[in-house]
Amino acid sequence: MRELVLTDDSVLVSYLEALLGSAGIDFTVLDRNVNALQGGAGRAPQRVLVPENRISEARAILVEAGLEKWIVGWDNTT
Repeated sequence: MRELVLTDDSVLVSYLEALLGSAGIDFTVLDRNVNALQGGAGRAPQRVLVPENRISEARAILVEAGLEKWIVGWDNTT
C-alpha cells in the first residue's frame, strides 16, 4: 500500500472514499479513530492508502476531480 493523501479533513476523506470506491480501487484509511479522538484538530491526520499497482490511476482520478493539491508528494510543476 502507498500513501495517497494525508489530511485532517474528514469530509475530504469521505469524498475520496466515494471517488476511489466508484473506480473500483481498494483503499485503506489509517488514523481515522485517532483523528476523531482529537476532535479533528489536525493533530493526527488521516492517511488514505491505495495499492502500489493502482497509485497512478488513483492520482489521475484525484487530478481529474481537481484534488491534486492533496496528493502526497504531488509536484504540479512537472
